[in-house]
Amino acid sequence: MLFFYHLLMFGFSFSIRLASLWSEKARQWIRGRERIFERMASSIDPANGPIVWMHCASLGEFEQGRTVLESIRKEYPHFRILLTFFSPSGFEVRKNTKLADWVFYLPLDGKRNANRFLDIVQPSMAIFVKYESWFHYLYALQKRDIPSLLISAFFRKEQNFFGMMGRLLRKMLDLYDFIYVQDKISADLLKQYDIKAPHAIAGDTRFDRVNELAMQEFHHPIIEKFVANHNVIVAGSTWREDEELLLALHEQNPTLKFILAPHEVNEVHIAALKSKFKDAVFLSALEKGKEIGGENVLVIDCFGMLSKLYRFGTICYVGGGFNKAGIHNILEAAAYGKLVFFGPNHQRTAEAGELIKVGVGFSISTSQDFVKEIQHLTSDQESRLALEKKAADFVESRTGATKQIMTHVSRILNSFH
Repeated sequence: MLFFYHLLMFGFSFSIRLASLWSEKARQWIRGRERIFERMASSIDPANGPIVWMHCASLGEFEQGRTVLESIRKEYPHFRILLTFFSPSGFEVRKNTKLADWVFYLPLDGKRNANRFLDIVQPSMAIFVKYESWFHYLYALQKRDIPSLLISAFFRKEQNFFGMMGRLLRKMLDLYDFIYVQDKISADLLKQYDIKAPHAIAGDTRFDRVNELAMQEFHHPIIEKFVANHNVIVAGSTWREDEELLLALHEQNPTLKFILAPHEVNEVHIAALKSKFKDAVFLSALEKGKEIGGENVLVIDCFGMLSKLYRFGTICYVGGGFNKAGIHNILEAAAYGKLVFFGPNHQRTAEAGELIKVGVGFSISTSQDFVKEIQHLTSDQESRLALEKKAADFVESRTGATKQIMTHVSRILNSFH
């Protein structure tokens, strides 16, 4: 099985270099790993104090592990933190985070790379988030008796872990010292496939994160002036298909206000939004002094605000449900006690199904269904407010994963005192 794993690593390396001929993301992946060991060795000195290493595949996993990083930073300030990413979409956004002392790309998995990496870092423990596991890194950690945790793990039967070719992937899970899973289905799969690593159900740390964000005070005079006392649809991480639905709703409800935060903020996408929503005003223009007129559509043409914006919505819409990858983070909206709409491709997001069952999540496929539901909910305030409480309770009742995981982390880190 290792032969095929090495072949896969070689094939991936070759394909990413080929893709770099036309893909900027692939070029970032390669550039970020140039002279990686020399750069790490010149900045990381284990002699200056113990190190905790956290690895995240991308930005979503970082947000999932964030509350644990924050807790380690607060409770163990003498420990330094190394944060690694596999994908440019995580590294490029969080390379300057104050939650870590160093942020690097993770060198591609291999026996030599893993041992060289650990020779430089010499971590006291390693934390992997959700899915991404690398055989040689985990094997080297085990051989060196360095504790390793997998947190917020989420498993389903259709994943490669449990397919015909999943034996090596399951072997990787056996290499962890402990696995914290999100739900009982994940725990049952580990038991069914006889995964040797001890495990427990802790829940999803994202609930802690979004609940924390929702409680933080936030004011934005421009957005507050735009919203005033109107019914507002806040639509986050939208793609073209999502925006077609929102346009249909806008055309049939001219007094309804919209705040759009598209997934991609580039010239092409912004031009498309200007063409579709002809009465739209852009946040960048308002920040430069443009006055708000009679516009009913505000486009957020910058990054970093979305998790705070959902609080301004009467109802929220989360994009991605018409793409193969699926919907983006719907918990950020639910944490504010908001009803959440999304497209039909949500099967990979467990909380989407749960929100639908509770009656505060709505999967829609057509503009007609969308318009009908929104018109009903915006006109029946009493029913909507009752549902909003259920949305907030849904998130609140599922917090606590970080505390459970930190109890385990503390036992390990306290041993280094």
